[in-house]
Amino acid sequence: MLLDKLQGLLDGIYDTELAHNVQDFLVTDSAIIQGLISDDASPQVNETLFVQQSDNEIGLMLYLDQGLLERLQKSDPIDRLNDQNFADFCVVLEGVSHFNYMVWNAAKDKCVTLMELEMQAEVDKYVGATALLEQQNNPALAASLLAQLFDDPAFHDTLSAEELMRYQDANDFAGHFCRSLESRFPGSAMAPHRVEVLREFYRWPQSAKVSHIQSNHFT
Repeated sequence: MLLDKLQGLLDGIYDTELAHNVQDFLVTDSAIIQGLISDDASPQVNETLFVQQSDNEIGLMLYLDQGLLERLQKSDPIDRLNDQNFADFCVVLEGVSHFNYMVWNAAKDKCVTLMELEMQAEVDKYVGATALLEQQNNPALAASLLAQLFDDPAFHDTLSAEELMRYQDANDFAGHFCRSLESRFPGSAMAPHRVEVLREFYRWPQSAKVSHIQSNHFT
């Protein structure tokens, strides 16, 4: 399935060797999540990772809208990522990214901030898309990828001021980092040196990621 392939794509790029399959934690019935999020937000939600933490373990549930998955089943981005399925691809890729990042950090007994989670997801959209577009030989979409992801992002109007700032900062930092990848490592999206930088970045906490971007004058 699509989720397995996207999880495997990110897992391979970052060499994370995850022990859990995202498909086993997937929920697509919107009725199940109605009591878990506010009534105002629920009609607009098509991707959410729910996290329940206890002293010794965390519980995860990834919600993805059924209609979203059905559209991507008809227009599979693994076969052909294009302008028509790009937005849906980004939503699903974000969910998979959130799941992967939580699972990997939990296995290492590392805490994750919401900002860190969102920043990594923004990077992963770029990383996942560039990997697919290179395989599919789609240079036109690849050329516009940075602009589509980072130039004028749209945010839900239901976000609080604090949430909006977090999403804006995550997108801004990720955008600067991803642009730096293209300028520092032109050519193949999976060039060894680029992948090495991505793997290092993935393993750093939020403070190290932000410091790296700022100290290298990417902002």
